[in-house]
Amino acid sequence: MKKFITLVLLTLSVSVFAQNKGRDLLNEVSGKVKSYKNISIEFKYTLENISENIKQETKGDVVMEGDKYKLNILGITRLFDGKKLYSISTEDEEVTVSSENDDENDAITPSKMLSFYEDGYMYKLDIEQNINGRKIQYVKLTPIDSNSEIKNILLGIDAQTKHIYNLIQVGKNGTKTTLTVNSFKTNTPLSKTLFTFDANKYKDYYINKLD
Repeated sequence: MKKFITLVLLTLSVSVFAQNKGRDLLNEVSGKVKSYKNISIEFKYTLENISENIKQETKGDVVMEGDKYKLNILGITRLFDGKKLYSISTEDEEVTVSSENDDENDAITPSKMLSFYEDGYMYKLDIEQNINGRKIQYVKLTPIDSNSEIKNILLGIDAQTKHIYNLIQVGKNGTKTTLTVNSFKTNTPLSKTLFTFDANKYKDYYINKLD
């Protein structure tokens, strides 16, 4: 019985240590991110569901400054000026205007992509990998909300730069989405109008206002 109690206490101690180390690492990442005026990222996005025989890969890029962002992915430009979200489709010649809804389908939007983990998750230190000579430490995040569509998230962090290397999200429906950062630049000169929607450029487009 004593051995069993000792084993339980040891397991709990290791678990608490892993949680604390995970929290400390995420705090370092968060502090680093918040110290930058703006961030520009080029990334690869992969969506996979083996049971549904689905695998989709694409590349994209995003520029973020505070809550504002400009995201290009799958032929769509998503521009958020801090108040309104403009989804611009060149192929359909359509612009959809709406208020950004952070709660929609557990969405990790660009404006909170590098800080979403600060609320609503339990986390612990996970595996460490050497990827192309870079030491990547993973932190496993599990939603506190049992009704979340997300099963868990693995957040890979470069141990040297304290920048996020990749994000692997597993849904309860078996879908796995992976976002891998290919380029990470900070504090670059940006146009003053980068996050401003210019209606004059889309006079021939159908403007769909949702709210």
